[in-house]
Amino acid sequence: MSIPSVLLEICAGSVTSCLAAQAGGASRVEFCDNLLEGGTTPSYGAILSARDKLQIALNVIIRPRGGDFLYSGIEFEVMERDIRACKELGVDGVVLGLLTADGDIDVSRTRQLVELAAPMAVTFHRAFDVARDPFKALEDIVDAGCSHLLTSGQEATAPQGAALINKLREAAGERMVVMPGAGVRLNNIAQLVAETGCIEYHTSARAPVASGMRYRNQRVKMGGPGQDEYAIVETSAELVKQIIAKANDG
Repeated sequence: MSIPSVLLEICAGSVTSCLAAQAGGASRVEFCDNLLEGGTTPSYGAILSARDKLQIALNVIIRPRGGDFLYSGIEFEVMERDIRACKELGVDGVVLGLLTADGDIDVSRTRQLVELAAPMAVTFHRAFDVARDPFKALEDIVDAGCSHLLTSGQEATAPQGAALINKLREAAGERMVVMPGAGVRLNNIAQLVAETGCIEYHTSARAPVASGMRYRNQRVKMGGPGQDEYAIVETSAELVKQIIAKANDG
């Protein structure tokens, strides 16, 4: 019996990174804006540009803001509108996560969004990692109709949560794909494959790219403290290739 190939999903923060993911051999992109916030929904124009240029699967995060995953009625309406826009643009899947105030999966509203998204696939993202009970949450996500679960095993990184991820994969069986993400790197992907038994993984595979600006006013900062505004961090096609090779060769 042949061992299935490991697939890589790239968390891309720009159309440039989407294209690098494709060039590196990734199977799918999770397209986000504001990666420093954990990812929010990119603009309509960015999604359209990515859809026009990509041949691999394009998933788009549906997250109206950073912070927690307890959404107001207005925020839920925005999520619905963004899902409709993604469907109109021919996106392959959406990525979302909603919790109740008590830390459970918001099953009713998750199911509403899954039904609205059809026939697009739906991944439940790392909102799962701050849910109260991981195994109840897993069953709720399956019941809501999601095809994938992105998780770090309720730890800061997937390597730290590998034991729980393995148990979640076993519990999900054929009903849903459990996909490790957060802290997935070239130097640990082979061990993660061995420890979790998962066949799909999520990483950004990013590297800094120096700005082309020659004139730089160092007195003025537009971003947060410590942020280097003259370095752009983008997905590296070469690093994507290396991670895929390492995952499949061990």
